[in-house]
Amino acid sequence: MKELLFGLRLLFGSGRKNRVRFALMALGSSVGVCCLAIVLTIPGILGAQDARVAARQPVDAPSGAGDSFPLLLERADPFGSQALSRIFLARGAKAVEPPPGLKTFPERGEVFVSPRLRDLLLEQPELGQRLPGREKGVIGRQGLARPDELVAYVGMSRAELPDGSALTGFGGPDADVPLTTMDPSMLDNLRFTLACVVLLPLVVFLSVCARLSAAERARRLAALRLLGMSISEVQRVNAAETVAAAGLGAVLGVGEFWALNQFVSRIGLPGFRWYPDDGALTGPTLVACLVGCPALAWFVGRASARKAAANPLAVRRTAAGKPPSVWGVLPLVGGAGIATVFCAAGATGHVLPSTRLTTLLMPSAVVLLGVGLVTTLPPLCRFVAQRIARSTSSLALGLAMRRHETEPGAALRVATGLVLLVFAASLAQGVLLDFDQSTKNTSSVQLYELHEPRFTAGQWRSVQQLPGIRAHAVTASAERVGSTDSNTRFDVLLATCAQLRTMVPRVGACHDGRPLRLWDPSQVQGRGATPGAKLRFPLADGHRGVTFTAPRQTIRYQDHSSIGAFESGTVVLPPSLLPPGARPLAPTYTLISAADPRTVRTVLDGIAHVAPTVEPITPGVNLTDLLQVAVIRTFMTVGMVLGLVIGVAAYLVAATDRAVEWRPQVTALSLLGAGRRTLRAVQVAQVVLPLAVGLALALVAGKMAESTYLITGGSPVYWDGAGLPVLLVCALAVMAVAALGALPLVGRRIDPELIRRD
Repeated sequence: MKELLFGLRLLFGSGRKNRVRFALMALGSSVGVCCLAIVLTIPGILGAQDARVAARQPVDAPSGAGDSFPLLLERADPFGSQALSRIFLARGAKAVEPPPGLKTFPERGEVFVSPRLRDLLLEQPELGQRLPGREKGVIGRQGLARPDELVAYVGMSRAELPDGSALTGFGGPDADVPLTTMDPSMLDNLRFTLACVVLLPLVVFLSVCARLSAAERARRLAALRLLGMSISEVQRVNAAETVAAAGLGAVLGVGEFWALNQFVSRIGLPGFRWYPDDGALTGPTLVACLVGCPALAWFVGRASARKAAANPLAVRRTAAGKPPSVWGVLPLVGGAGIATVFCAAGATGHVLPSTRLTTLLMPSAVVLLGVGLVTTLPPLCRFVAQRIARSTSSLALGLAMRRHETEPGAALRVATGLVLLVFAASLAQGVLLDFDQSTKNTSSVQLYELHEPRFTAGQWRSVQQLPGIRAHAVTASAERVGSTDSNTRFDVLLATCAQLRTMVPRVGACHDGRPLRLWDPSQVQGRGATPGAKLRFPLADGHRGVTFTAPRQTIRYQDHSSIGAFESGTVVLPPSLLPPGARPLAPTYTLISAADPRTVRTVLDGIAHVAPTVEPITPGVNLTDLLQVAVIRTFMTVGMVLGLVIGVAAYLVAATDRAVEWRPQVTALSLLGAGRRTLRAVQVAQVVLPLAVGLALALVAGKMAESTYLITGGSPVYWDGAGLPVLLVCALAVMAVAALGALPLVGRRIDPELIRRD
């Protein structure tokens, strides 16, 4: 304890310069702790939102409850990248508690909307077509996952909800809880990616902050060792200063996070918002911030004082240090080896199956590559500097390379933050590409399937005439005559040749008035009827079914690339063969429109206006995945911004600190006759070399990590060539900014006091 107290007395009693350094260390630590708190609170925010969604889930009534309990029918429609949840409720003989966020159970014709949906209704009145009734009130926050969630409770009569399910209440252990805000596997991928994008650079940044003025502090610690302190006592004295700065920074960082959470939660992030209470720091997060950061500073402080404590004379006389060990290359070699195996398997088409071993090897390869970038940089920079120094005739370049050769650890402090940032950016690109591929509709058209047996002829005509509808058709099933087996039911399309040509891009020779069979040689043949078999097409409303022979004649056609409207083998039955006014039994109504978001939204609004309770199925648009990808994209953007802030801050702190430490050498060279232009060229070369070597490694390692993630994730795209130019431009921009930033670090004034003791 006395060493800790002595370290604090030494800190506050050693002049203004040391107090400024202490303040900078604390400020840097506060930024790091704030970033750490942001990353650690993400699962808590998602968990709080999931809890409110679970609290509004209905509890199904027991079978045979009759008309006693209220009815509920929920519909979720895509609205851009969001979901519009419409919950239709009808009262019963028994009263139940209203859903969370409502004070009363809605009557017929009453509509309760979320605050964001109310604003949208004012901006886009046509959206009200989906909500039959008048607005009665606003849903409270207890019934909403997020402030920007689109939810509406619509009061209906029991006759209007024939497909509704009886309920006894909302929430509780018996409620049927749907998928959470984010699938557990996606959440694991997000955590892993954020750990690589934010936490790895964060550790480097905190270590850099803990080692400010490392050379000057090492000389001071060596003096204490020569005065009689033991090695462990010297280490504890140095650790006291770093722990005090990190502890103060941790407290400041928690306060910064609180203020940031209060501000950002109210304005929201693109695609995601939350309530301020959801982002409150939990006990484990506070422990990680208030204890983890000082603990890291303790170990860094002890490690940085080891050389001064073990060999104080070498530190006081600025002896040349030991060269870095070549064993630091092993993590990079190991990670690259694992990644090469996955990349080779993907290139040859023999992708390794998803097993426990492969799911363990992929993150291991990414971690080894990231750690290997850090440990490989000093020996590699020293090797490159030696080769350049031997071959160059430039004085500035020779001085810079000799400096790297004698002190290769400086490269680690200056370049590591930006190197890890580029590596993490490549990995993040792969994660976003994988999620985009899983939710992307690559077709130029959008299909809508309406499975509604109670659709009237008038409603169907109204839907056909909606703005944006390009084509429409009706499909149903025919059965083999004399068979009751469900496997003998076959798809039938009621359409004329003209309708068929509007539904698919290409149709061969087609003749109206007789049944035909669709055939596409590029498709796997669907469940088609054997030519010549007797089929019966059942009709609704008491009409007698139509009997016909499965056709032998085929129509060659080509369907849409990613969204197939019909299966090859489907029978095309002319509508003229049906009795006047007859409708098929259990039909599926199919509509086609353009795939742009505005048209899709207009069509969905029109369908909801014609039949509010119908549920359109939109192939190619996975609403759950769209919502999850929107959330992931937001958090990945936040992670990249935090990684950028941390990487740039680590570079600025390390480069500035390194320039301050180099001032005695600059002064000595100036007194020996070196010009200011030469010294600036030396400074630029010292900064550019480790960055160039590190960024080249980061680009290669990052693309390997990205390809490994895509291959093991089952993505259809393994090689993301489109993202490479962006990373190259970013790397060149980083080097240019770093070079320009190094120019002012060599001042005009020569201060001989800096070399007085030497």
